[in-house]
Amino acid sequence: MITNYFLANPCYQPKVYHKLRWRAIYFFSIQMKQLISLRDLEELLRNGGDIRSLPEDVLYTPSARDFLRGFDWKPTSKSAAPSGNSDSTKSAQTGKLPALASSQEEINDWFNSPEMLVHKLVICDIGRRMWERAYCDGNGGNISIRVSPDFVICTPTMVSKGFMKPEQMCLVDMEGNQKVGTSKRTSEVLMHLQIMKRQPRAVAIAHCHPPHATAFAVAGIEPPTCILPEQELMIGKVPLAAYRTPGTPEMGRLVADLVEHHNTILMCNHGAVSWSHLGAEDAYWKMEILESFCRTVWVASQLGVPLKTMTGEQLQDLLKIKQTLGIPDPRIGHQMLT
Repeated sequence: MITNYFLANPCYQPKVYHKLRWRAIYFFSIQMKQLISLRDLEELLRNGGDIRSLPEDVLYTPSARDFLRGFDWKPTSKSAAPSGNSDSTKSAQTGKLPALASSQEEINDWFNSPEMLVHKLVICDIGRRMWERAYCDGNGGNISIRVSPDFVICTPTMVSKGFMKPEQMCLVDMEGNQKVGTSKRTSEVLMHLQIMKRQPRAVAIAHCHPPHATAFAVAGIEPPTCILPEQELMIGKVPLAAYRTPGTPEMGRLVADLVEHHNTILMCNHGAVSWSHLGAEDAYWKMEILESFCRTVWVASQLGVPLKTMTGEQLQDLLKIKQTLGIPDPRIGHQMLT
């Protein structure tokens, strides 16, 4: 109807038409969403939408619920998204998360619960963003979230990260045995699991092949330090792990050897991997920060002058902030030379 109205209107303006057409598509898409975030709500209002038009039978993230409390409309209890530590439908009755000793039926119900859907949607969203930024091509890259002491949700193998669906996600135990999922798990989840075992704080891991960062890995060069505050605060020194065949235990071991003091590692002739103590979004942010930093260094190096670096005292100021954020860095507590 929008198309017919504008085509019949002598005052038809292409820009107005496309804007309204996009808005109509957006309103339809938000009605079809299974999980609505704060970003979705902000976009809805920015484009003239009405909060009262939101469906009540979908999940809302905690930040979206907080935002909605300022309006007359409030999500019902069944539409409230759970926290990252929520139990499954069956396990909630006993107050415990499923364990390895749980029945397969109980594990299946938990994996297919609304609580786990939140994690699956987050992984799909991050995969799409990786693909859109050309951080992975073909079926490259993988993401995982530790959802309990015994289980991890991970991406499937042989699927483009830009077009994943929640039903394709896999559930594995800490040894890599697939417990649930119609798709086969990624072989590189073995590396993720080794990282989680060696670094108990790791609750999410992202691996991909951002071009500029991977260029450093191919050249066997560690990115420089003391250049940009974002890199120093959120990541810091990025060590190199020697090349081994992807998906092998040896590859995982070489990377895991470095995760006690580093949250982001370059894998020679392969790509980059990062872990987070906060969640999958934070693990992905580290990929963005690393890639942006490596690209900036590469561009700046073409200008024909030495790169300027911060002083040891300036770095110490950043490390003090970093320590309060709970981000590891072997330089914390050591005096830096100016």
